Amino acid sequence: MEFNTLLLFALTVLPLICTPGPDILFISSQGLSGGMKSAWIANAGVISGYLTHALLSALGLAALVSASPMLFHLLKWVGVFYISYLAARMLISACQKGQLALDASKTSHLFRKGFLTSFLNPKGLLVYLAILPNFIDNHNDIATQSLLLSGIFITTCLIIYGLLGTFFAYIGLKGGLSEKRRRCNDGIAGGLLTFAALNLALN
Repeated sequence: MEFNTLLLFALTVLPLICTPGPDILFISSQGLSGGMKSAWIANAGVISGYLTHALLSALGLAALVSASPMLFHLLKWVGVFYISYLAARMLISACQKGQLALDASKTSHLFRKGFLTSFLNPKGLLVYLAILPNFIDNHNDIATQSLLLSGIFITTCLIIYGLLGTFFAYIGLKGGLSEKRRRCNDGIAGGLLTFAALNLALN
């Protein structure tokens, strides 16, 4: 593929990647409440969801989801309820005294939560259905082109989400993990996830 085509694709998906959505808000909330390690584990989970989308797209299953309004909306609302559940957990934690909502023993679950957050977001599938095909030359190897474009999209997500997660981890830990600050961080994180759920439900 020509470099100009790859660059144009990267510039096209960049605004979509940077727009606050369930994935960004989930990673940010984990960084804010759990620190750097939590942010990067959540980021890895989210990226794994995108990798799965890429695989499903290659197998043609993504087109099936897009062609079936019922299946598409089912996937969307499962995502809404799941993110709402995560938000409720964070908000409840903010109202409770005691240990952190996210400690070292719970970080193993963040990868799974990150995966489900991105996998259950139907907008991820639409990147492969509505945008990526426009940059593929039908006269050349379609599979190779698709994998290359998917790699650009996923790598850009990894970098931007990682930077955002690191930033929010720094903000969350800057003043120390006092009880008051922990509850405040959990409350803000819960608010971010609530916003993500509402945004997904209304779009």
